[in-house]
Amino acid sequence: MKALTLTTPSLPALALLAFGLGLTAPALAADKAAIRRGALLVGVGGCMDCHTPFKMGATGAENDLARGLSGHPAALRLGTPPKLDDDWNWAGSTTMTAFVGPWGISYAANLTPDKKTGIGGWQEADFVNAMRTGKHVGVARPIMPPMPWQALSQLPAADLKAIYAYLMAQPAVSNRVPDYQPADRR
Repeated sequence: MKALTLTTPSLPALALLAFGLGLTAPALAADKAAIRRGALLVGVGGCMDCHTPFKMGATGAENDLARGLSGHPAALRLGTPPKLDDDWNWAGSTTMTAFVGPWGISYAANLTPDKKTGIGGWQEADFVNAMRTGKHVGVARPIMPPMPWQALSQLPAADLKAIYAYLMAQPAVSNRVPDYQPADRR
């Protein structure tokens, strides 16, 4: 099994960011620590499992890190989902970025800091509130399964802020994820 590599920005990149934001050296050190903590939480939380598309590698499917945390690929159009019944009441796409169940069809969101297609327009408080309430910022619709926001809502605010710091430190990937499709519109 290949080890998951989570990237954190280099110290020079953080210094440039800090200079642009007017951060002091202690604030930069705190931000770097938060980003490291966020990387750990994103890793153990399995965020990349659904929010990073797969590609075929030498040993089979693997995370496509060039599109890390960018959600369901905009160009990937899926066929009709499988019929669900009492024994099988939800299913996932082979990319692990789209899911169907009694709630409808949900797509893993773009968690990169892209301002147009990701969470780049969100403030830290927006992210924390979304994870606490299960309501998507901007459209105020519920965050759909299988996103485990209920579990994330139990994290201390400092951990949610660390996850946000890590996500915002990742490369922005332009990828407009398809809209959620409620069950009554499938």
